[in-house]
Amino acid sequence: MANQEHLDILKQGMKTWNRWREEHADIQPDLSYADLSSANLSEANLSKANLHGAVLYEANLSGAYISEADLSYAKFYDPVNYERDNFDIAGEYYVVALRGADLSKANLSKANLSGVHLEKAKLSSANLSGADLSRADLSSADLSSANLNRATFSSANLFDVTLSSANLNRATLTGAYLGFANFSGADLSGADLSGADLSGANLNKATLVGTNLANATLKGCSIYGIAAWDVQLDGAEQLNLTITPPDEPIITVDNLKIAQFIYLLLSNKEIRDVIDTLTTKSVLILGRLTPERKAILDALREAVRQHNYLPILFDFQRPASRDITETISTLAHLARFIIADLTDPSSIPQELQAIVPTLAVPVQPVLLEGKREYSMFSDFLKTYHWVLPVYYYRDQDHLLATLKEQVIKPAEQKVKELAGSDTRLGSSDTHTMSS
Repeated sequence: MANQEHLDILKQGMKTWNRWREEHADIQPDLSYADLSSANLSEANLSKANLHGAVLYEANLSGAYISEADLSYAKFYDPVNYERDNFDIAGEYYVVALRGADLSKANLSKANLSGVHLEKAKLSSANLSGADLSRADLSSADLSSANLNRATFSSANLFDVTLSSANLNRATLTGAYLGFANFSGADLSGADLSGADLSGANLNKATLVGTNLANATLKGCSIYGIAAWDVQLDGAEQLNLTITPPDEPIITVDNLKIAQFIYLLLSNKEIRDVIDTLTTKSVLILGRLTPERKAILDALREAVRQHNYLPILFDFQRPASRDITETISTLAHLARFIIADLTDPSSIPQELQAIVPTLAVPVQPVLLEGKREYSMFSDFLKTYHWVLPVYYYRDQDHLLATLKEQVIKPAEQKVKELAGSDTRLGSSDTHTMSS
Protein backbone atom coordinates (compact mmCIF):
# COMPACT_ATOMS: atom_id res chain seq x y z
CA MET A 1 0.00 0.00 0.00
CA ALA A 2 1.00 3.61 -0.51
CA ASN A 3 3.14 5.48 1.99
CA GLN A 4 0.75 8.04 3.51
CA GLU A 5 3.50 10.61 4.02
CA HIS A 6 4.35 10.46 0.32
CA LEU A 7 0.69 10.83 -0.61
CA ASP A 8 0.29 13.87 1.64
CA ILE A 9 3.27 15.59 -0.02
CA LEU A 10 1.89 14.80 -3.48
CA LYS A 11 -1.44 16.41 -2.58
CA GLN A 12 0.32 19.70 -1.75
CA GLY A 13 0.93 20.29 -5.47
CA MET A 14 3.58 19.60 -8.05
CA LYS A 15 5.95 22.38 -7.01
CA THR A 16 6.12 21.06 -3.45
CA TRP A 17 6.35 17.47 -4.68
CA ASN A 18 9.12 18.12 -7.20
CA ARG A 19 11.12 20.15 -4.67
CA TRP A 20 10.81 17.28 -2.16
CA ARG A 21 12.01 14.84 -4.82
CA GLU A 22 15.07 16.98 -5.47
CA GLU A 23 15.88 17.19 -1.77
CA HIS A 24 15.33 13.46 -1.20
CA ALA A 25 16.64 11.92 -4.38
CA ASP A 26 17.52 8.72 -2.53
CA ILE A 27 13.89 8.02 -1.58
CA GLN A 28 11.77 5.87 -3.89
CA PRO A 29 8.18 7.15 -3.57
CA ASP A 30 5.63 4.48 -2.72
CA LEU A 31 2.25 5.30 -4.30
CA SER A 32 1.18 1.71 -4.88
CA TYR A 33 -2.59 1.18 -5.09
CA ALA A 34 -3.17 4.89 -4.36
CA ASP A 35 -6.36 6.45 -5.66
CA LEU A 36 -5.03 9.25 -7.87
CA SER A 37 -8.11 9.60 -10.05
CA SER A 38 -8.60 13.19 -11.30
CA ALA A 39 -5.25 14.19 -9.78
CA ASN A 40 -3.28 16.93 -11.47
CA LEU A 41 0.15 15.33 -11.92
CA SER A 42 1.26 17.47 -14.84
CA GLU A 43 5.06 17.86 -14.92
CA ALA A 44 5.35 15.63 -11.85
CA ASN A 45 8.65 13.92 -11.15
CA LEU A 46 7.53 10.31 -10.70
CA SER A 47 10.76 8.69 -11.78
CA LYS A 48 11.32 5.33 -10.09
CA ALA A 49 8.07 5.77 -8.16
CA ASN A 50 6.09 2.70 -7.16
CA LEU A 51 2.67 3.17 -8.78
CA HIS A 52 1.84 -0.52 -8.91
CA GLY A 53 -1.94 -0.93 -9.07
CA ALA A 54 -2.56 2.82 -8.72
CA VAL A 55 -5.89 4.24 -9.93
CA LEU A 56 -5.16 7.00 -12.45
CA TYR A 57 -8.29 7.53 -14.51
CA GLU A 58 -9.00 11.17 -15.35
CA ALA A 59 -5.54 12.04 -13.97
CA ASN A 60 -3.49 14.63 -15.80
CA LEU A 61 0.01 13.29 -16.36
CA SER A 62 0.92 15.49 -19.29
CA GLY A 63 4.64 16.10 -19.35
CA ALA A 64 5.17 13.99 -16.24
CA TYR A 65 8.56 12.37 -15.76
CA ILE A 66 7.87 8.70 -15.03
CA SER A 67 11.14 7.15 -16.11
CA GLU A 68 11.72 3.72 -14.52
CA ALA A 69 8.49 3.97 -12.53
CA ASP A 70 6.48 0.85 -11.75
CA LEU A 71 2.97 1.23 -13.18
CA SER A 72 2.25 -2.45 -13.52
CA TYR A 73 -1.45 -3.24 -13.09
CA ALA A 74 -2.24 0.48 -12.87
CA LYS A 75 -5.78 1.46 -13.83
CA PHE A 76 -6.16 4.28 -16.35
CA TYR A 77 -9.89 4.22 -16.96
CA ASP A 78 -13.16 4.64 -15.07
CA PRO A 79 -14.69 1.14 -14.78
CA VAL A 80 -18.15 2.64 -14.21
CA ASN A 81 -18.20 4.68 -17.39
CA TYR A 82 -15.79 2.65 -19.53
CA GLU A 83 -18.50 0.76 -21.38
CA ARG A 84 -20.86 3.68 -21.97
CA ASP A 85 -22.15 4.08 -25.52
CA ASN A 86 -20.56 7.44 -26.20
CA PHE A 87 -17.12 6.47 -24.93
CA ASP A 88 -15.46 7.09 -28.28
CA ILE A 89 -16.84 10.64 -28.35
CA ALA A 90 -16.37 11.60 -24.72
CA GLY A 91 -13.72 8.98 -23.93
CA GLU A 92 -10.94 11.49 -23.32
CA TYR A 93 -12.77 12.68 -20.21
CA TYR A 94 -12.60 9.23 -18.67
CA VAL A 95 -9.00 8.33 -19.46
CA VAL A 96 -5.70 9.75 -18.46
CA ALA A 97 -3.77 12.07 -20.74
CA LEU A 98 -0.08 11.17 -20.94
CA ARG A 99 0.83 13.38 -23.88
CA GLY A 100 4.56 13.98 -23.96
CA ALA A 101 5.09 12.13 -20.67
CA ASP A 102 8.50 10.58 -20.08
CA LEU A 103 7.85 6.92 -19.24
CA SER A 104 11.17 5.60 -20.46
CA LYS A 105 12.12 2.36 -18.69
CA ALA A 106 8.81 2.45 -16.81
CA ASN A 107 7.22 -0.85 -15.82
CA LEU A 108 3.73 -0.83 -17.31
CA SER A 109 3.37 -4.59 -17.63
CA LYS A 110 -0.27 -5.67 -17.82
CA ALA A 111 -1.44 -2.10 -17.26
CA ASN A 112 -4.77 -1.20 -18.83
CA LEU A 113 -4.03 1.78 -21.05
CA SER A 114 -6.98 1.32 -23.37
CA GLY A 115 -7.90 4.62 -25.02
CA VAL A 116 -5.09 6.52 -23.26
CA HIS A 117 -3.58 9.57 -24.97
CA LEU A 118 0.17 9.00 -25.25
CA GLU A 119 0.99 11.29 -28.15
CA LYS A 120 4.73 12.05 -28.27
CA ALA A 121 5.23 10.16 -25.00
CA LYS A 122 8.68 8.74 -24.27
CA LEU A 123 8.42 5.00 -23.63
CA SER A 124 11.84 3.85 -24.74
CA SER A 125 12.92 0.63 -22.99
CA ALA A 126 9.62 0.58 -21.09
CA ASN A 127 8.07 -2.73 -20.07
CA LEU A 128 4.57 -2.93 -21.54
CA SER A 129 4.38 -6.70 -21.74
CA GLY A 130 0.78 -7.85 -21.64
CA ALA A 131 -0.50 -4.25 -21.45
CA ASP A 132 -3.77 -3.28 -23.12
CA LEU A 133 -3.33 -0.24 -25.38
CA SER A 134 -6.30 -0.87 -27.64
CA ARG A 135 -7.67 2.37 -29.16
CA ALA A 136 -4.83 4.29 -27.51
CA ASP A 137 -3.26 7.25 -29.31
CA LEU A 138 0.50 6.74 -29.51
CA SER A 139 1.16 8.94 -32.52
CA SER A 140 4.79 10.10 -32.66
CA ALA A 141 5.53 8.27 -29.39
CA ASP A 142 8.96 6.73 -28.78
CA LEU A 143 8.77 3.02 -27.90
CA SER A 144 12.24 2.10 -29.09
CA SER A 145 13.62 -1.03 -27.40
CA ALA A 146 10.38 -1.36 -25.42
CA ASN A 147 9.15 -4.77 -24.27
CA LEU A 148 5.74 -5.11 -25.92
CA ASN A 149 5.51 -8.88 -25.71
CA ARG A 150 1.83 -9.93 -25.97
CA ALA A 151 0.71 -6.30 -25.66
CA THR A 152 -2.56 -5.31 -27.36
CA PHE A 153 -2.76 -2.34 -29.76
CA SER A 154 -6.03 -3.20 -31.53
CA SER A 155 -7.38 -0.18 -33.45
CA ALA A 156 -4.71 2.03 -31.86
CA ASN A 157 -3.26 5.11 -33.55
CA LEU A 158 0.47 4.47 -33.98
CA PHE A 159 1.15 6.99 -36.72
CA ASP A 160 4.83 7.95 -36.90
CA VAL A 161 5.57 5.89 -33.78
CA THR A 162 9.14 4.73 -33.14
CA LEU A 163 9.34 0.99 -32.45
CA SER A 164 12.93 0.37 -33.47
CA SER A 165 14.43 -2.70 -31.76
CA ALA A 166 11.19 -3.19 -29.83
CA ASN A 167 10.01 -6.65 -28.77
CA LEU A 168 6.57 -7.11 -30.33
CA ASN A 169 6.59 -10.88 -30.08
CA ARG A 170 2.97 -12.13 -30.18
CA ALA A 171 1.65 -8.59 -29.87
CA THR A 172 -1.82 -7.84 -31.22
CA LEU A 173 -2.04 -4.87 -33.62
CA THR A 174 -5.20 -5.80 -35.51
CA GLY A 175 -6.69 -2.84 -37.32
CA ALA A 176 -4.02 -0.48 -35.97
CA TYR A 177 -2.92 2.56 -37.95
CA LEU A 178 0.86 2.30 -38.35
CA GLY A 179 1.48 4.81 -41.10
CA PHE A 180 5.19 5.77 -41.25
CA ALA A 181 5.91 3.76 -38.10
CA ASN A 182 9.57 2.88 -37.55
CA PHE A 183 9.93 -0.90 -36.94
CA SER A 184 13.63 -1.07 -37.82
CA GLY A 185 15.21 -4.03 -36.04
CA ALA A 186 11.95 -4.84 -34.23
CA ASP A 187 10.87 -8.41 -33.44
CA LEU A 188 7.37 -9.02 -34.81
CA SER A 189 7.49 -12.79 -34.53
CA GLY A 190 4.03 -14.23 -34.04
CA ALA A 191 2.48 -10.76 -33.99
CA ASP A 192 -1.01 -10.23 -35.39
CA LEU A 193 -1.18 -7.21 -37.72
CA SER A 194 -4.19 -8.38 -39.69
CA GLY A 195 -6.04 -5.44 -41.18
CA ALA A 196 -3.37 -2.98 -40.01
CA ASP A 197 -2.27 -0.05 -42.19
CA LEU A 198 1.54 0.08 -42.48
CA SER A 199 1.73 2.57 -45.35
CA GLY A 200 5.20 4.13 -45.46
CA ALA A 201 6.42 2.07 -42.50
CA ASN A 202 10.12 1.36 -41.97
CA LEU A 203 10.56 -2.42 -41.56
CA ASN A 204 14.29 -2.48 -42.27
CA LYS A 205 15.96 -5.45 -40.53
CA ALA A 206 12.73 -6.35 -38.72
CA THR A 207 11.97 -10.00 -37.88
CA LEU A 208 8.67 -11.34 -39.16
CA VAL A 209 8.46 -15.03 -38.34
CA GLY A 210 4.94 -16.41 -38.30
CA THR A 211 3.60 -12.86 -38.47
CA ASN A 212 -0.02 -12.36 -39.53
CA LEU A 213 -0.35 -9.60 -42.14
CA ALA A 214 -3.59 -10.83 -43.69
CA ASN A 215 -5.56 -7.95 -45.24
CA ALA A 216 -2.90 -5.49 -44.08
CA THR A 217 -1.83 -2.49 -46.16
CA LEU A 218 1.87 -2.55 -47.10
CA LYS A 219 2.39 0.35 -49.46
CA GLY A 220 5.64 2.29 -49.77
CA CYS A 221 7.33 0.34 -46.95
CA SER A 222 11.09 -0.04 -46.55
CA ILE A 223 11.97 -3.71 -46.06
CA TYR A 224 15.75 -3.84 -46.49
CA GLY A 225 17.28 -6.70 -44.50
CA ILE A 226 13.90 -8.02 -43.39
CA ALA A 227 13.65 -11.62 -42.12
CA ALA A 228 10.25 -12.90 -43.25
CA TRP A 229 9.30 -16.57 -42.79
CA ASP A 230 5.85 -18.18 -42.71
CA VAL A 231 4.23 -14.76 -43.02
CA GLN A 232 0.48 -14.71 -43.67
CA LEU A 233 -0.28 -12.26 -46.47
CA ASP A 234 -3.73 -13.35 -47.65
CA GLY A 235 -5.57 -10.30 -48.94
CA ALA A 236 -2.69 -7.97 -48.10
CA GLU A 237 -2.07 -4.97 -50.35
CA GLN A 238 1.63 -4.96 -51.29
CA LEU A 239 2.99 -2.15 -53.41
CA ASN A 240 6.32 -0.35 -53.91
CA LEU A 241 8.30 -2.15 -51.21
CA THR A 242 11.87 -0.81 -51.10
CA ILE A 243 14.47 -3.57 -50.75
CA THR A 244 17.61 -1.40 -50.83
CA PRO A 245 19.22 0.51 -47.92
CA PRO A 246 18.69 4.27 -47.64
CA ASP A 247 22.09 5.16 -49.09
CA GLU A 248 21.64 3.17 -52.32
CA PRO A 249 19.52 3.70 -55.44
CA ILE A 250 15.92 2.66 -54.75
CA ILE A 251 14.72 -0.72 -55.99
CA THR A 252 11.12 -1.68 -55.27
CA VAL A 253 9.12 -4.91 -55.50
CA ASP A 254 5.47 -5.71 -54.88
CA ASN A 255 5.83 -8.93 -52.93
CA LEU A 256 7.22 -9.27 -49.42
CA LYS A 257 7.98 -12.98 -49.69
CA ILE A 258 10.23 -12.69 -52.74
CA ALA A 259 11.92 -9.48 -51.59
CA GLN A 260 14.66 -11.26 -49.65
CA PHE A 261 15.42 -13.55 -52.57
CA ILE A 262 15.65 -10.71 -55.07
CA TYR A 263 18.00 -8.73 -52.85
CA LEU A 264 20.21 -11.80 -52.41
CA LEU A 265 20.45 -12.11 -56.17
CA LEU A 266 21.45 -8.48 -56.46
CA SER A 267 23.96 -8.37 -53.62
CA ASN A 268 25.42 -11.86 -53.33
CA LYS A 269 27.66 -13.09 -56.14
CA GLU A 270 27.74 -16.60 -54.70
CA ILE A 271 23.95 -16.83 -54.87
CA ARG A 272 24.00 -15.57 -58.44
CA ASP A 273 26.64 -18.16 -59.31
CA VAL A 274 24.49 -20.90 -57.80
CA ILE A 275 21.45 -19.78 -59.81
CA ASP A 276 23.58 -19.53 -62.92
CA THR A 277 24.90 -23.05 -62.36
CA LEU A 278 21.40 -24.40 -61.84
CA THR A 279 19.95 -22.81 -64.94
CA THR A 280 22.91 -23.37 -67.31
CA LYS A 281 24.28 -26.70 -66.09
CA SER A 282 21.38 -28.66 -64.59
CA VAL A 283 20.12 -31.70 -66.49
CA LEU A 284 16.98 -33.39 -65.18
CA ILE A 285 17.00 -37.17 -65.67
CA LEU A 286 13.61 -38.88 -65.47
CA GLY A 287 13.45 -42.62 -65.01
CA ARG A 288 12.60 -45.48 -62.69
CA LEU A 289 15.26 -46.81 -60.35
CA THR A 290 13.93 -50.34 -60.36
CA PRO A 291 16.61 -53.01 -59.84
CA GLU A 292 16.83 -53.77 -63.56
CA ARG A 293 17.04 -50.07 -64.54
CA LYS A 294 19.15 -48.68 -61.69
CA ALA A 295 22.56 -49.56 -63.17
CA ILE A 296 21.83 -47.77 -66.47
CA LEU A 297 20.39 -44.65 -64.85
CA ASP A 298 23.27 -44.42 -62.37
CA ALA A 299 25.74 -44.76 -65.23
CA LEU A 300 23.84 -42.13 -67.22
CA ARG A 301 23.99 -39.73 -64.30
CA GLU A 302 27.75 -40.22 -63.94
CA ALA A 303 28.30 -39.74 -67.67
CA VAL A 304 26.30 -36.52 -67.68
CA ARG A 305 28.45 -35.32 -64.78
CA GLN A 306 31.61 -36.13 -66.73
CA HIS A 307 30.37 -33.83 -69.48
CA ASN A 308 30.43 -30.93 -67.01
CA TYR A 309 26.69 -30.85 -66.23
CA LEU A 310 24.87 -31.01 -62.92
CA PRO A 311 22.68 -34.14 -63.10
CA ILE A 312 19.43 -34.24 -61.13
CA LEU A 313 18.02 -37.75 -61.09
CA PHE A 314 14.42 -38.09 -59.94
CA ASP A 315 13.50 -41.50 -58.57
CA PHE A 316 9.81 -42.31 -59.07
CA GLN A 317 10.09 -45.39 -56.87
CA ARG A 318 10.58 -43.39 -53.67
CA PRO A 319 7.57 -42.06 -51.78
CA ALA A 320 7.45 -38.26 -51.98
CA SER A 321 6.48 -35.95 -49.15
CA ARG A 322 5.37 -33.32 -51.66
CA ASP A 323 3.16 -33.68 -54.68
CA ILE A 324 5.31 -35.37 -57.35
CA THR A 325 4.00 -33.24 -60.19
CA GLU A 326 4.83 -30.03 -58.31
CA THR A 327 8.33 -31.29 -57.55
CA ILE A 328 8.99 -32.31 -61.14
CA SER A 329 7.69 -28.99 -62.44
CA THR A 330 10.02 -27.08 -60.10
CA LEU A 331 13.03 -29.13 -61.18
CA ALA A 332 12.10 -28.75 -64.86
CA HIS A 333 12.10 -24.96 -64.52
CA LEU A 334 15.71 -25.16 -63.34
CA ALA A 335 16.90 -27.59 -66.01
CA ARG A 336 18.82 -26.72 -69.15
CA PHE A 337 17.35 -29.82 -70.75
CA ILE A 338 15.67 -33.07 -69.74
CA ILE A 339 16.62 -36.67 -70.48
CA ALA A 340 13.59 -38.95 -70.16
CA ASP A 341 14.11 -42.70 -70.18
CA LEU A 342 10.86 -44.17 -71.55
CA THR A 343 11.94 -47.78 -71.20
CA ASP A 344 9.84 -48.41 -68.11
CA PRO A 345 7.70 -45.27 -68.02
CA SER A 346 5.31 -45.86 -65.10
CA SER A 347 4.38 -42.32 -64.00
CA ILE A 348 6.66 -40.55 -66.52
CA PRO A 349 3.73 -39.92 -68.91
CA GLN A 350 1.94 -38.00 -66.19
CA GLU A 351 5.02 -35.93 -65.37
CA LEU A 352 5.79 -35.13 -69.01
CA GLN A 353 2.17 -34.08 -69.44
CA ALA A 354 2.69 -31.60 -66.58
CA ILE A 355 5.97 -30.27 -68.04
CA VAL A 356 5.92 -30.32 -71.82
CA PRO A 357 2.78 -28.30 -72.65
CA THR A 358 3.60 -25.57 -70.14
CA LEU A 359 7.38 -25.18 -70.34
CA ALA A 360 9.52 -24.96 -73.45
CA VAL A 361 12.58 -26.84 -72.24
CA PRO A 362 14.27 -29.41 -74.50
CA VAL A 363 13.27 -33.02 -73.75
CA GLN A 364 15.48 -35.77 -75.15
CA PRO A 365 13.71 -39.14 -74.79
CA VAL A 366 15.78 -42.33 -74.81
CA LEU A 367 14.48 -45.89 -75.15
CA LEU A 368 16.00 -49.35 -75.07
CA GLU A 369 15.83 -51.07 -78.45
CA GLY A 370 13.03 -53.58 -78.63
CA LYS A 371 10.78 -51.46 -76.42
CA ARG A 372 8.03 -49.11 -77.60
CA GLU A 373 7.22 -45.66 -76.32
CA TYR A 374 3.87 -45.34 -74.59
CA SER A 375 0.93 -44.66 -76.91
CA MET A 376 0.35 -40.96 -76.12
CA PHE A 377 3.99 -39.93 -76.51
CA SER A 378 3.67 -39.41 -80.26
CA ASP A 379 1.33 -36.49 -79.57
CA PHE A 380 4.20 -34.61 -77.91
CA LEU A 381 6.39 -35.11 -80.98
CA LYS A 382 3.69 -33.72 -83.25
CA THR A 383 2.73 -30.73 -81.10
CA TYR A 384 5.79 -29.48 -79.23
CA HIS A 385 8.98 -28.95 -81.18
CA TRP A 386 11.12 -28.92 -78.02
CA VAL A 387 10.43 -32.65 -77.62
CA LEU A 388 13.18 -34.32 -79.69
CA PRO A 389 12.94 -37.61 -81.57
CA VAL A 390 13.41 -40.72 -79.45
CA TYR A 391 16.96 -42.04 -79.36
CA TYR A 392 17.10 -45.86 -79.27
CA TYR A 393 20.10 -47.48 -77.56
CA ARG A 394 21.15 -51.14 -77.55
CA ASP A 395 22.53 -51.37 -74.01
CA GLN A 396 24.29 -49.37 -71.32
CA ASP A 397 27.66 -49.27 -73.08
CA HIS A 398 26.04 -48.13 -76.32
CA LEU A 399 24.12 -45.36 -74.55
CA LEU A 400 27.22 -44.02 -72.83
CA ALA A 401 29.37 -44.25 -75.95
CA THR A 402 26.87 -42.24 -78.00
CA LEU A 403 25.67 -39.93 -75.25
CA LYS A 404 27.48 -36.83 -76.42
CA GLU A 405 26.53 -37.05 -80.11
CA GLN A 406 23.06 -38.54 -79.87
CA VAL A 407 21.69 -37.09 -76.62
CA ILE A 408 23.61 -34.04 -75.42
CA LYS A 409 24.38 -32.47 -78.78
CA PRO A 410 20.74 -32.47 -80.06
CA ALA A 411 19.53 -31.16 -76.72
CA GLU A 412 22.07 -28.32 -76.72
CA GLN A 413 21.17 -27.46 -80.31
CA LYS A 414 17.52 -27.15 -79.27
CA VAL A 415 18.52 -24.97 -76.27
CA LYS A 416 20.21 -22.52 -78.66
CA GLU A 417 17.27 -22.63 -81.05
CA LEU A 418 14.80 -21.86 -78.27
CA ALA A 419 17.01 -19.08 -76.91
CA GLY A 420 17.20 -17.50 -80.37
CA SER A 421 13.43 -17.48 -80.74
CA ASP A 422 12.89 -16.46 -77.11
CA THR A 423 10.53 -19.44 -76.78
CA ARG A 424 11.12 -19.99 -73.10
CA LEU A 425 10.06 -16.45 -72.39
CA GLY A 426 6.66 -16.93 -73.91
CA SER A 427 6.63 -15.98 -77.60
CA SER A 428 3.27 -16.25 -79.34
CA ASP A 429 3.96 -19.55 -81.19
CA THR A 430 4.69 -21.60 -78.06
CA HIS A 431 2.99 -22.86 -74.93
CA THR A 432 4.67 -21.35 -71.87
CA MET A 433 3.75 -20.84 -68.25
CA SER A 434 2.44 -17.40 -67.34
CA SER A 435 4.21 -17.50 -64.02
